[in-house]
Amino acid sequence: MKTIGILSAMRWESTLEYYKLINEEMQNRLGGVHSAKVLLSNVDFEEIYELEKSNEWDKIAQILSHEVQNLQKAGADFLIICTNTMPKIIDKLEESITIPVLHMLNTTALKIKKDDISKIAFLGTKSMMNEDFYKKELSQKYGIEVCVPNDEEKEFIYNTMKQELYKGLIKKDSRNAFIKIIKRLEMECEVEGVIFGCSEISNLIKKGYVDIPIYDISKIHISNIVDYALKDE
Repeated sequence: MKTIGILSAMRWESTLEYYKLINEEMQNRLGGVHSAKVLLSNVDFEEIYELEKSNEWDKIAQILSHEVQNLQKAGADFLIICTNTMPKIIDKLEESITIPVLHMLNTTALKIKKDDISKIAFLGTKSMMNEDFYKKELSQKYGIEVCVPNDEEKEFIYNTMKQELYKGLIKKDSRNAFIKIIKRLEMECEVEGVIFGCSEISNLIKKGYVDIPIYDISKIHISNIVDYALKDE
């Protein structure tokens, strides 16, 4: 079993969920009392958050490059990052180490391509939906066209996540509103599937609530992490 290096660059709660799900998946695969071999680097998110707000990505890259180097020195065989916002500096982090980085977005894109889907909706945090990074990555690398909600819908999604989903609150009215957004994108943009950039949305909208396939970035990533950790090379 390979040792997983986990860089926690955002809320510690998200990393806790990642750690839990990775170990559950490892035990499901191997049985008994098996668990994953993990090294974890947890940064002070307040520092990263303030730099992100002022768009100082070079400083963020410098801080996180030091962390991933420490993970490699400690014996990690490959690296994962438990956030959807840091992939925009992934190239700089990769340049600072020699171990592989298992990308969150790339693993999802490969599954979408395997399902022969070329046009997809994207729901996540407001910054994720506003950033061109995800659209460009999926379009230029994989030929997948991305459609996002309109400004009013983005604001509703952001407020629902902040006021309800992050607190574990599931409300029927919010679910119906999310379904309405997805159905509009399906009808008007002709999307064939929907990406959930935050796993909290999957707690609200589950398989069968909408007619098109759902791709939860975090869940797909975790499955691929365990695949890679158990892969013979």
